[in-house]
Amino acid sequence: MNADSLPIGLFDSGVGGLTVLAAIQRRMPNENLLYLGDTARLPYGTKSPGTIARYALQAASKLVALRIKLLVIACNTATSTALPDLRRHFAPLPVIGVIEPGAAAAVESSRKAHVAVIATEATIGRGAYQEALQRLQPGIRVTSKPCSLLVALAEEGWLEGRECESVVARYLNPIFKNEDAPDCLLLGCTHFPLLLNPIRNILNPDVRIVDSAETTAQCVLDELASTGLLRKNRNKGKVRFFTTDDPERFVHTGSLFLGAALPLNSVQLVDL
Repeated sequence: MNADSLPIGLFDSGVGGLTVLAAIQRRMPNENLLYLGDTARLPYGTKSPGTIARYALQAASKLVALRIKLLVIACNTATSTALPDLRRHFAPLPVIGVIEPGAAAAVESSRKAHVAVIATEATIGRGAYQEALQRLQPGIRVTSKPCSLLVALAEEGWLEGRECESVVARYLNPIFKNEDAPDCLLLGCTHFPLLLNPIRNILNPDVRIVDSAETTAQCVLDELASTGLLRKNRNKGKVRFFTTDDPERFVHTGSLFLGAALPLNSVQLVDL
């Protein structure tokens, strides 16, 4: 297989990274893709840094063994913990995480230089977005809040309704219901774009929302274009899915994230 026809590999602790895959498909529909959801061990967000780094290396190694041209860490928690290690381990393979692209888009979007970041406990605890935002714009104000229950809502498919909106409001109102509120919300977890409607219902319309999945997809496009690795075959690319637990549940939840039904025979059970 020619290098440009090799697939892009993506992994996440579960199905949240499918929002990144969908964004890549929209920009590069002819690219071949491999997606691994480590659903047997989710969520990564409550694990220790050492455990997250070990899981990330195992998931990435599985994809690299299948021959890929670029690796995407489609998980904010794994990116915040394991990105430098994975880049060293798999060099010269390009490895892209979701934090830097999201932070860059937030800096561009915020007029007041005041950004709110919502993510998992591990991502917030490691200060990954705070560090990235400060590096890109020294002095920028960052208000961070872990929102672990939003991950559970997305995984269960509870994306609308009074109960869902109530949980979203419980997290966001203390941040945005004041005079000195941020003017930009960075969705620092790949699950959160599914909750965009209840989030918008809570926020002032002037608040700009940054989806790191979309910005990561653009980063992948830029990297492949600069290295001459964009697939030259213009036929629609193929996608293969792997999960470490219960393909049927992956299909059910994954279909919600992709907005289209996944056939069961498209998902392969693997052991890491």
